[in-house]
Amino acid sequence: MVKEAVMPGTARHDREMAIQAKRNLSKTTDPVERLRLQCLARGSAGIKGLSRVFRIMDDDNSRTLDFKEFVKGLNDYAMMIDKEEAQEIFRIFDKDGSGTIDFDEFLVTLRPPMSNARKEIIMQAFRKLDKTGDGVITIEDLRGVYNAKHHPKYQNGDWTEDQVFRAFLDNFDSPYDKDGKVTTEEFMNYYAGVSASIDTDVYFIIMMKNAWKL
Repeated sequence: MVKEAVMPGTARHDREMAIQAKRNLSKTTDPVERLRLQCLARGSAGIKGLSRVFRIMDDDNSRTLDFKEFVKGLNDYAMMIDKEEAQEIFRIFDKDGSGTIDFDEFLVTLRPPMSNARKEIIMQAFRKLDKTGDGVITIEDLRGVYNAKHHPKYQNGDWTEDQVFRAFLDNFDSPYDKDGKVTTEEFMNYYAGVSASIDTDVYFIIMMKNAWKL
């Protein structure tokens, strides 16, 4: 049974990573890296938040964005990027020169790179939580694996068990569109953020194993 302290140190890592990202921002001129750092400066969920903004803008579900939508998405998410820089980023991702970019590919590139060992342990944690095996973690999945009764707000009567579960899912969900469902992609995006603040694979894997009892 996973106890309340799901990610011991996540909040601390988040703060450290945000500070580090802000510091590195002043040093880098690479436009993609600058965008990545601006997202990471918002914590682990930063990149996921940007992905949700783009998804909301993708009215026709084409999973692509033209330049105007791309710039609007960046502005909506309050990214400090001027038009020249946005054009440069767009050109990098618009490999075939079609005038549109595939935003799944964009997000995967924006995610801080992770070793296969890290990806594998993240997927192990996901599979453990995804009791029904349908590729999405919901409140139903959590009932058997996550013990809400240790949560201080449950203990003092503020929250029901379901509210504890929902708050838990909201950690991984995007800040702008919390739907109580966490997909593989969202889980991976979240941990790519956490991973960026942890230098060694060994430490990351130990942390994940302890947190999820893997």
